[in-house]
Amino acid sequence: MVSAEAVAAGRLQEFLDKAQPSELVPGADRFSAPEGDPPLVRAYKGSELLGYVYLNADFANAVGYSGKPVHVLVGIDAKGIVKGFKLVEHHEPIVLVGIPERRVIEAVNSLIGQDITPVASGTQRPPQTDIVSGATVTVLVIGDSIVRSAVRLIRSGRLGGSLPSADAARPAAQRTVDMDQGDVRSWQDLVGDGSIRRLQLSVGDVNEAFAKAGNAAAAQNAESTSLDDAFIDLYAAPVSVPAIGRSLLGEEGYLQLRERLKPHQQAIVVAANGLYSFKGSGYVRGGIFDRIELLQEGASTRFRDRNHTRLGSLAADGSPEFREIALFVTPDDFTLDLAQPWQLQLLVQRAIGARDKAFLAFELSYTLPDRYFRRDQVAPAAPPAAGPSAADSLPDTMDAPLWVRMWEDNAVSIGITTAAMAVLTAIFFFQSYLVRRPVLYTWVRRGYLAFTLVWLGWYANAQLSVVNVLTFTSALITGFRWEFFLAAPLIFILWAAVAGGLLFWGRGPFCGWLCPFGALQELLNNLAQWLKVPQYRLPWGLHERLWPIKYIVFLGLFGLSLYSLSMAERFAEVEPFKTAIVLKFWRNWPYVVYAVALLGAGLFVERFFCRYLCPLGAALAIPGRIRMFEWLKRWPECGSPCQRCAKECPVQSIHPEGHINVNECIYCMHCQELYHDPNRCLHNVQRRLKREKRRALRAPFADAPEQEAARSTVAATTTSTRP
Repeated sequence: MVSAEAVAAGRLQEFLDKAQPSELVPGADRFSAPEGDPPLVRAYKGSELLGYVYLNADFANAVGYSGKPVHVLVGIDAKGIVKGFKLVEHHEPIVLVGIPERRVIEAVNSLIGQDITPVASGTQRPPQTDIVSGATVTVLVIGDSIVRSAVRLIRSGRLGGSLPSADAARPAAQRTVDMDQGDVRSWQDLVGDGSIRRLQLSVGDVNEAFAKAGNAAAAQNAESTSLDDAFIDLYAAPVSVPAIGRSLLGEEGYLQLRERLKPHQQAIVVAANGLYSFKGSGYVRGGIFDRIELLQEGASTRFRDRNHTRLGSLAADGSPEFREIALFVTPDDFTLDLAQPWQLQLLVQRAIGARDKAFLAFELSYTLPDRYFRRDQVAPAAPPAAGPSAADSLPDTMDAPLWVRMWEDNAVSIGITTAAMAVLTAIFFFQSYLVRRPVLYTWVRRGYLAFTLVWLGWYANAQLSVVNVLTFTSALITGFRWEFFLAAPLIFILWAAVAGGLLFWGRGPFCGWLCPFGALQELLNNLAQWLKVPQYRLPWGLHERLWPIKYIVFLGLFGLSLYSLSMAERFAEVEPFKTAIVLKFWRNWPYVVYAVALLGAGLFVERFFCRYLCPLGAALAIPGRIRMFEWLKRWPECGSPCQRCAKECPVQSIHPEGHINVNECIYCMHCQELYHDPNRCLHNVQRRLKREKRRALRAPFADAPEQEAARSTVAATTTSTRP
């Protein structure tokens, strides 16, 4: 009853000391030693046995939105009643970035006191948890893993009770699918005899359902003003049945599917039109289709991205065009018996505020028509399947990885981001042309910063974070997989651009041009200067001693990540990026106050956070020292006697001696403007005056007033650039 993958986990002992016995089984005061495989401990009060405790991930799949397991200790008594649970470890980013863990726990608390024995026997449906808007996938994973693990534990008989077998109650003559029947039929024929089942909901139907559920706000916040508009028109059919599969997928598509299926697996097609998507967006980053659930005899499963193939159309004659079509293969840990009724449950969500949502479930019931069965005295036969080598030979279109589909789905955003990287590269390579034209360059820079803030940051949420660095390092230690990083195309493109930029220019391309929060700071400071807000420059000695703070913060986070990545992710809130960029200040007030305070400081000290606190800037500065080129030009007079660049550098990254500290430089190129300026750079002024002097010597009758004006310019420039 327990998969090999679950058995191999066996991590109960690792987490057991994170909970008291009474937290999991009320009244218990001690645990026994772990026993069995997967491990299980008994919970006692003195010598009285009150229940059992196990780890959800040891018995069931508990992989969450982050791609890593959500570990929950579960207490259950001998009758199969859930007595308690405790979330002991997770890496869920949704919870980490602003939704309190308490809300997630409260949503799952509805499972406490639920009797899972009827679910295990197939006489009741699995209990449903409440839903937390913004953390739907996380809540569903926790709730599903608790219920599924309890079902498996009960069915294993390790709780000591007896469980009536559903199979024993069935007649000896079992119905099995006729795998030899493969007649191709039209869409109308398939719909007419129930081979394809339909769930049709109008906007008015959904409004009425929410109203009956007592949620008037959701009922009034419809997707359309017309009650007759199609909310969803959904169809489902099992295409692992030969006749249905050949009709809907075509001969070639069905044969590919047949080779792909393992002996115990089934496949269903789900297609829909209307205002509502049955796919949702949870699978895009978390890999889980959170809006549909497959149910049968108390067992349930949700599909992951690896179970999904996107289809463009259906092959059946007369098939309508659909907005979305999906082919789902049942997971390895779920057995769908086509001889028995099953249900596809659709989770409908509707916004009732800026962040809150209401949820309601609708069900499509399916029973395979009699024409597809034959009567035997043997156990049900599984669909024929070829060996692993045949499955491996399938074309990419049948089993494309999630990251490939992500790149396909985000083609426009990828194109815009790639074009933006090309523009930035051109700016850097042709910087000499631009900085000779200060007005043009100023507006080019401000325009690019506005693009970075508005499109890259607030729209695409492509804000890099020190958490990316910590996660990457952790992946190198624990088992690196490219697909996790490729699944976020824009973030991957930005990191690739940053890596290239480090070799050429150091940290400047990101910190000065591609960081949305940095762009927000600089644009606000530009506005403050325009409004005549006083600007403060810290004394060099103090400024130089504040630099190391960000390196200390980064090293602290890095060391903490080696101990606990989730803890390091929480302390990474020192970055206000999530509050100001990802969540657009829609967050609990302490986070907003912190972000606004940093931006307020930046009105008086330009890029205050970048200079002294940013751990990501520190992380990029360290490898940035290996850059291969020096693109920022300097004159021998820089630093002695001229101090203009040092005094005008927006982030004070130029030492009084004249050299540029590339670890602190954001590559704003203001010093390069001065480098080429014929009137503000001492070196250029001196060269110009020498030319004028030579010209005057060759023209002895030059006007004396002009010569006197030239000498005055030299004197004034020299005086203004001395320290």
